[in-house]
Amino acid sequence: MNNADFNTVTGRIFDIQRFSIHDGPGIRTTVFFKGCPLNCLWCHNPESINATPMLSFLPDKCIGCGYCFKVCPTGAHQMVDDKHIIDRAKCNSCGICTEECYAKALELVGKTVTVGEVVEEVLADVEFYKTSDGGMTLSGGEPLAQPVFCHALLTQAKAQKLHCCVDTCGQASWGSFEKILSLTDLFLFDVKETDPHRHKKNTGIDNVLIQENLKKLHDAGATIWIRIPLIPGCNDSEDNLQGMVKLFKKLPNIQAATIMPYHKLGQSKIDRFGLETRPVLETHPPSQQTISQWINTLGLAGVNVLNSEG
Repeated sequence: MNNADFNTVTGRIFDIQRFSIHDGPGIRTTVFFKGCPLNCLWCHNPESINATPMLSFLPDKCIGCGYCFKVCPTGAHQMVDDKHIIDRAKCNSCGICTEECYAKALELVGKTVTVGEVVEEVLADVEFYKTSDGGMTLSGGEPLAQPVFCHALLTQAKAQKLHCCVDTCGQASWGSFEKILSLTDLFLFDVKETDPHRHKKNTGIDNVLIQENLKKLHDAGATIWIRIPLIPGCNDSEDNLQGMVKLFKKLPNIQAATIMPYHKLGQSKIDRFGLETRPVLETHPPSQQTISQWINTLGLAGVNVLNSEG
C-alpha cells in the first residue's frame, strides 16, 4: 500500500484534542478513537466505549425552538411535562437533528474520517512538537480496536517524522501490536488491576491477554509508560498495590509509571449521552494520602513515578 492509499483508509473517532500535555511528552495532539473492548466502571469517556456515533444532548443549552422535533425521522424528541427529552430507544443517531440545532444543544459524537484528514489536522501544530519534543498520541476508546486505521495513521505520521504514542488498554491481539511496534515511539499502557477476577468485575474482562501483551511488548524492547488509574473502592487495595510492585519487578525495563486519580467527569456524562443503564459508581477521588502512598511505595521499589506530589 502506497502513501496515497494509506491516506484514504477510514476510521471512527470522537475527538481530536490539540495542545494536550498529559498524553505523552511535550505538546501533543491526541486523536480519540471510538470503540473499546473494556467497560470500566470509572471510564471518564463512556461515550467512547460504543463504536457507533452517539447523540449528545445538553438541556441547559436548549432554547426550545422545536426544529429538532420537526426533522427527527423517528420521533425520538419528545416534550414531557414541559421538558425536552430524548427517547433513546427511538433514536438511531442519524444526526439530522444536530444540523437544525442552532443553540448547539445537540451534537453527534463519533464520525468517520480518513487518515489524510486526521494527519492534516495533526500537522497544523508541527512547530509546537518540534520545540517541545511532542507529537501525536492515539487514544480512545482503544486505538487497536481499529487496527487497520491505527496502523495507517501511525505510518503516515512517521512519514512526517512525528513522535508517536499509543495509549492502550492492552486488550487486543498480539498481531495488532506487532504491526505497530516499529511505528510507535512510546506505549502508554493502562494497568488497572493485577488480579484477574477483580479486573473482570471492574472492567467486564479479565486481564490475562492484557498482561501477556504487556510482557511481549516489554520483551520486544518497546518503550513503555504504565498508567495506573486509582479508584477508591475498586482498585486501591493494598493487594493491588503490592501486585503492581511485583509486576514492575518482573518487567524491569518499563521506563516510567503515572498514577491517575479518579475524577467524576464520566459520571457527569450519563444524562448527556443517555447512559442511564450504566452502573452508578459510588466513589470519590482518592485522598492525597492514598496517592502519596502509591507514589512512595512504587518509588521505593525502584519505579520511576512521573507524578509530582505537589
